[in-house]
Amino acid sequence: MRFSAALRHRLIAATLLSASVLTSAGVVSALPAAADTGTGTTAASTPATEPVLLKGSTKASYFWDDSSGRAGDTGLPASGKPMQKGMIASPSWPLLTEGYVLYNGKKAKFFVGDRGPGVPSSSGVMIDLDAKTFADLTGGTFNSSTLGVDGVDGQGHIKVEYVITKWGDGVGKKNYPVAYASGAWKVMDRNPATPPQTALADASQP
Repeated sequence: MRFSAALRHRLIAATLLSASVLTSAGVVSALPAAADTGTGTTAASTPATEPVLLKGSTKASYFWDDSSGRAGDTGLPASGKPMQKGMIASPSWPLLTEGYVLYNGKKAKFFVGDRGPGVPSSSGVMIDLDAKTFADLTGGTFNSSTLGVDGVDGQGHIKVEYVITKWGDGVGKKNYPVAYASGAWKVMDRNPATPPQTALADASQP
């Protein structure tokens, strides 16, 4: 079959365009999804900054409640979620409140999954970090046999800065932490703290 010169040019152009579309589709389908940042979110969905609803500083201890009874626990943490890295205990913040702590240039995200410390909170220890996070922050090693942290010369408390980025929906004080004995953990707080005007740190920094 013979074609005019004009028609031949149009057919060649259409063929090249189809090949280009197919090639582009192949490249797109071969590209990997957005890289995982290691924080449970993808780079594409990670905001530049996180909201800062409350910030302050306090002493933090550590715990690891694996429901075995070895650490004096009697069951699952108060939230009903299994013990895991990133879970903290708070004497007054609502369960499932989220945020992060800063210590010696290191940052660790958390969510409130349990109640505590008990008596220590009356002495200003307002956060119980999970033992694995405590080990990461201090350079120690989590001991799965003792549920403690080795390599920190017996250090059981550290001074941390904290930032709340999301309040939990349940009962508890949505403000600076208070001692467990106050009973604030069982009262619905409908007047959360006014967010500070400036952020403690750029949440996008490690």
